[in-house]
Order: sequence, then structure tokens, then C-alpha cells
Amino acid sequence: MTELSGKRIVVGVTGGVAAYKAAELVRLLVKAGAAVDVALTAAGSRFVGAATFQALSGRPVWTDLWDARPDNGMAHIELTRGAAACVIAPATADFIAKLAHGLADDLLATLCLARACPLLVAPAMNRQMWENPPTQRNIAQLRADGVGVLGPASGEQACGEEGLGRMLEAAEIFEEIVAALQPKPLAGRRVLLTAGPTFEALDPVRGITNSSSGRMGFALARAFRDAGADVTVVAGPTEMPTPRGVARVDVVSALDMRAAVLQALPGQHIFVGVAAVADYRPAAAAADKIKKSAAPLTLQLAANPDILAEVAARPDAPFCVGFAAESRDLAAYAEGKRQSKKLPLVVGNLVADGLGGETNAVTLFDAKGAHPLPPGEKLAVARDIVSHIAAMIDPCTV
Repeated sequence: MTELSGKRIVVGVTGGVAAYKAAELVRLLVKAGAAVDVALTAAGSRFVGAATFQALSGRPVWTDLWDARPDNGMAHIELTRGAAACVIAPATADFIAKLAHGLADDLLATLCLARACPLLVAPAMNRQMWENPPTQRNIAQLRADGVGVLGPASGEQACGEEGLGRMLEAAEIFEEIVAALQPKPLAGRRVLLTAGPTFEALDPVRGITNSSSGRMGFALARAFRDAGADVTVVAGPTEMPTPRGVARVDVVSALDMRAAVLQALPGQHIFVGVAAVADYRPAAAAADKIKKSAAPLTLQLAANPDILAEVAARPDAPFCVGFAAESRDLAAYAEGKRQSKKLPLVVGNLVADGLGGETNAVTLFDAKGAHPLPPGEKLAVARDIVSHIAAMIDPCTV
């Protein structure tokens, strides 16, 4: 099942050059299993025509408030009935002003006023238009009315200037739509997690590390964010992008990670140790590059601190979740880790199933036993893990 299977999304397209991105957004939504109805304003059609959106969505495009296709003649009512969300991309300064003041002079403005589903807007305009006080007042009013404002981004604009006002990319808007439609069982909770590998310096150019990509940790960060939590990631060396709205602290070594975790820990409700922290580090890193020689090289290693165990042993410990990546005997090692560190939950997987890759197959170990999750892409697995955690913390919310 894809992310939006069975859901219907209304995409409103207004008159801005960023309308070309709306075409890609429609394609992404359809690919994810959504049924997409496009409502196109007259100004929007000057940039991308109705035929394009009809071809991409596979459904008729709506442009006229007086469209006679609905049996009751009320397209502005019927279009949002049963819809999961209405998304305006691009949302021009003019259309944002209409929304803020409840104007309804065309099909799109009217259906937004008559909707019963969540409304998301992706602003797109020149930077001066965005910064202008009336626009900022209108945006503040939309947020106060519960409208989701996606962006804008800062960058090069069609007018040749640079600054805030550029519409988010289609993939970013798609991600925000998926996030907005997720249940919010962890709203108001604060989550701290670690992700990626650590790098333990041997000399200025070499070190001990592992093949962890950080994908699972950042997938969990996004899943926690989508579930309504306030998320902070302490990340080892990884090139994974940070999900929008997630705070990130970059570190290198296990000692760095421990210090960052302890600094960010106060006030956290959940701590998840996803990072593949090196168990050992060189006892003393060389100040200069170690030169190759014919003689054997002996390394003296010192044990790194067990960050998860230290956090879990605190008297004010948050709800702690551990990860166990094993090469064999997964159940024995994962459950042993859970009991020895007194953790409510351990997520276990075989390294062949997940380390460094884009998919994972995990089993959850808690006081009630082992719970295998369906294998899949790491974000899907992360959502299942977060749902399980939310149910453990507060069964009434799930």
C-alpha cells in the first residue's frame, strides 16, 4: 500500500510561474495512490493548462464556479466532500489575501471557504511581496485559523532576485502533505534520538567507524515529527538531509555524541538510541599521520561510554528505546539488551536486513514479547515503530 492510497486530495493552482511545480506535485500524489482533483484559477491556466493537469491526474479539471457536472450544481461543495486535504500550490499573495478575509469570488476561493477538510497553502511570490506587511498579516491570520503554511523557501526567483518567497519544491510539498495527514498521537511530546555512525579518530586522517548510513534514524525523526512530536536528532557523520521542522546537532565521536545527548536531554519525553555508536575508540589519537612501516601496528583501544544505558539509568530517565543490530541470534541478543539495560523497548534487526540500505526488517521486543513488523522501506518501518511506542506510552491515543 502506498502512502496516500484511498485518499482524495484537492490541489488548487493559482496564477504564478511556480504552477509548473504543481504539475509535478500532482504526479507525485497520484503515484502515491491518491485521487487528485485539480481546481485551476483563470490566472493559473495562463501558466499551465487544464489539459496538462487532466493528463497527470486522470480526472477532469475544475475551473468554473458554475460547472454543471455535479448533480446539485454545487461544485464548490462537492469537491471537498470526503477529501483528505485541500492544497493550494502555488498560493499567490492575492489568493492568500482572499483566504485571510473570507472572499469567495471564484471556484477555488469558494471551495476553500466551504471545505470541511484541512487546508494547506504553499506561498509563491516575489520577496518584496512576501515581506510586505499586508502579506505577513494575512499569513499570520491563516496560521491563526489553522491553515498549514508550507514554506516559502529562500532562493533565486523568476524576477531574478533572491530571498524568501520561492515556493517549495514539489517533493517537499508532497512530504508535508503526507505529514499533515498522519495521526498525531505524540502531539506535545519531545523526542531526542541519535542517528548515523560515530567516527573515532586514530590520527588526523584515519579512524574507526562503520557502514551505518543514518537512514533509519532520520526516517524515525520524520515519523516522530509526523506523529506530532518535537524532535531533536544528534547525528554522527552522515549526509542524510534533515526533515523540515527537526532540530539537528552534528557530532563526530561517541564522546561528542554523549555530551550532546546529555545537554539536550532535560525535558525530553522519549529517547531513542538509533546511532551505531562505536564500542571502542583509540586510547590515544596520534597528533600526526601515522606513517606506514614494515612493522606490525598495534592499537590500544578504550571502551566508549554506553550512552543509552547511561540515559536509561538516570532517575529522571525518559521513555528509552534501544536498537540492536545483530549478525545472528537476534532474539537472544535483543531481549538480553532490553533486560540488561532495563529498557521498555528494543528494536532488533539483522545487519544484513538493514545496515546501510534503504529497507529494513525489524522485530520489536518489549515486556509482552517479540513483535515482528512487516519489512519495507525505512520510513514505513519507522512509522510502525512510532505507532508502537505511542501505544506503549498512552494506549488511549492510538
